[in-house]
Amino acid sequence: MKIRLRVTAAAMAAGPLAFGLAGCGETGQPSGPSGPATGKGGMKIGLLLPDNHTPRWETFDRPLIEKKIKELCGNCTVEYANAEGDVATQQHQVDAMISRGVDVLVLSSVDATSSASSVEEAKEANIPVVSYDHLSRGPISGYVSFDGRQVGRLQAHALLEAMGREAANGGQIVMMNGDPSDPNTVQFKKGALSVLKGKVRIGKAYDTVGWRPENANVNMSGAIAALGADSIDGVYAANDGLARGVISALKAAKIKPLPPVTGQDAELAAVQRIVSGEQYMTVYKPFRPEADAAAEMAVALGRGEKLDRIATSKVSGPSGENVPAVLLTPVSATLAHIKDTVVKDGMYTIKQICTDKYKAACDRAGLTP
Repeated sequence: MKIRLRVTAAAMAAGPLAFGLAGCGETGQPSGPSGPATGKGGMKIGLLLPDNHTPRWETFDRPLIEKKIKELCGNCTVEYANAEGDVATQQHQVDAMISRGVDVLVLSSVDATSSASSVEEAKEANIPVVSYDHLSRGPISGYVSFDGRQVGRLQAHALLEAMGREAANGGQIVMMNGDPSDPNTVQFKKGALSVLKGKVRIGKAYDTVGWRPENANVNMSGAIAALGADSIDGVYAANDGLARGVISALKAAKIKPLPPVTGQDAELAAVQRIVSGEQYMTVYKPFRPEADAAAEMAVALGRGEKLDRIATSKVSGPSGENVPAVLLTPVSATLAHIKDTVVKDGMYTIKQICTDKYKAACDRAGLTP
């Protein structure tokens, strides 16, 4: 009881915002009841996602996780909150969910280091935490994501392939890495550099705070000014949002043809850029198996079960402990793979991709309903 009272006091000190955000989506409306869960297996699971400027979180991850939880546990409820890219907001949301008595937290952290205190609070309240997509600091109970180094390797191999002769001649690239506070960024970068080093010259490399496309745009404009518009043979962009910012800067500088640009997450806009020839590739990470694994972990932990049946891998936690993990395999998706990846898996339909703006490009690519 003392633990519950201490956490409640912390949430109250954070102000009304902490309670208002718990269980709320973008609209601020509750996404789950505030009363105690009832019935066999009727637990409350908190779901906290990091931002709303990356489309995947609201479009795929949230609904898929909520759906799987309901399939596994009909009496379970999901308390949802999106931090909108703000560390303090997410900390308040965790406090509020603890005070409301959730049984398990599924957390995709805004900042892995800053999340450590929140994860520690959850542990003190006997609430296990599943770290989702981003490896959070602190005493997490499980981790679900994709092999980050393999993501970087796929991006780098695709970039070299697209550069062709320029790569063979030691061409010059710009690296637009992700947020330096995100452990995934480190893994993506290590994977990419293991392929790129010794093959191409890295003219400029940037860490992009907040994974924000506008920051990538500013950085790319700086790279163009420093290196020259005609001397950039390719761009490693760590995800599709950064690719969007990069391509906008390249187009503003009137660079034609555009150098190949990588990406990640298979956002609809990125798939359309691949169809139109503005972006060379994206890394497709099937969201359903990732979401399903997180839901399975959360329900199992809420029932007091071990994760051995679900988690077949281990990752090293911040204190060196072995954390049960599900590490999934990413897929490289260029124009030739659109049908066999995002369309085949039902992520998007041809109709969604091939709007009027992209119809001619789709026709040339053989993307027809």
